[in-house]
Amino acid sequence: MPIREGSLEAPKRHPIDWKHPDFYNEASLTQEMERVFDICHGCRRCVNLCTAFPRLFDLIDESSTGELDGVNKNQFTEVVDHCYLCDMCFMTKCPYVPPHEWNIDFPHLMLRAKAVKYKSKGARFRDKLLSNTDLMGKLATIPVVVQTVNAVNKTPATRKLMDTMLGIHADRKLPEYSANTFRANAKPNATFAVVNGIKTPGKVAIYATCYINYNEPGIGHDLLAILEHNEIPACLVKNEACCGMPKLELGDLEAVEALKNKNIPPLLKLAQEGYAIISAVPSCTLMYKQELPLMFPHDEAVQAVSAAMFDPFEYLSLRNQDNLLKTDFKNSLGNVAYHIPCHQRVQNIGKKTRDILQLIPNTTIHVVERCSGHDGTWGVKSEFFADSMKIGRPVFKQMATANPDYISSDCAIAARHIEQGIGENKALKSHPLTLLRMAYGDPFDQ
Repeated sequence: MPIREGSLEAPKRHPIDWKHPDFYNEASLTQEMERVFDICHGCRRCVNLCTAFPRLFDLIDESSTGELDGVNKNQFTEVVDHCYLCDMCFMTKCPYVPPHEWNIDFPHLMLRAKAVKYKSKGARFRDKLLSNTDLMGKLATIPVVVQTVNAVNKTPATRKLMDTMLGIHADRKLPEYSANTFRANAKPNATFAVVNGIKTPGKVAIYATCYINYNEPGIGHDLLAILEHNEIPACLVKNEACCGMPKLELGDLEAVEALKNKNIPPLLKLAQEGYAIISAVPSCTLMYKQELPLMFPHDEAVQAVSAAMFDPFEYLSLRNQDNLLKTDFKNSLGNVAYHIPCHQRVQNIGKKTRDILQLIPNTTIHVVERCSGHDGTWGVKSEFFADSMKIGRPVFKQMATANPDYISSDCAIAARHIEQGIGENKALKSHPLTLLRMAYGDPFDQ
């Protein structure tokens, strides 16, 4: 197929019509996959993004005809399984996204294929387990149980058994669970006066996320400390469940809707009360900013929550524009190798984390803007672990080359993956919010 010039207009994302009867029609899905795959075959611009496109092109090149018509349609699932919905092909590479007449949205086509697969075949136990992040966190952080879980996750013999029995790769370093969860121990300060007449809301509600709550609560406490230092009143979202991103990646769209129905009412109340809602995990922020609004385009509550949702450094950057962000930094950070995760990049907010960290005196930020390859639970799975490390190799190299004092990413999971990929290194792994709190210094380090 000849290559045509792409559209010069900004990409336009169409709603996901997942409740239309044709959405789950396998024949219709296959026909659309053939159309899109043939266009991708003629272009090949996305070959270096992930392993989904190389797998597609290998299937075509190794077929009897060297064209898509020579590929067994049953093998299309291999392409689907290698897509982890990072959205980077849509946002940065593909010249044929809407409003182009060819109307290519590769990630949402892959989402449809995952949904069809889940609807017809379900999912293996491992995938259901890994996507139940809230349930796993609640069980794993029970007193006494938490020590056992963390010990088991570090035991070579047990990890080999998990690899064989569950399909969780033995070499993947897993996050520890915290005995002191964030939501149970957070002490937000809501006593400051709210400043009116500014661009950004003067009060914040923190959507903790499963990961911050159960795995790295320190990040949440750092965010609270930063808000307190800047005299921004804060509270926690009263009732909170998983954002639904793990279920979305699994293709379980009904579960996504059930989680939406739990989360949106309390979030809507906060949005209506004028709160900025902040999530410190890019995937969770993206879920509320983009995926849920596209899945439920006519739900006014979802749209209102989307408008109130902020990435932490997006919010802090806007406060800085309002001349309300304190820059009384007491500590420099030296050299920071900073990675921008995919799910933050596709929010189109710019390099806000870098911009804020660069305000810190005697601090150099080395930016790496490339996929780390982990993507939530994808890089944990035995069949994808090697691919995740391969995709991340350029990131590992670039992060280490800067000879950093700190390695950092807005995605804590990506940072852990990068730390494993770099191996032995003197640099400390610290979240950008942790670095900002460190830079403010007293009274936090007393």
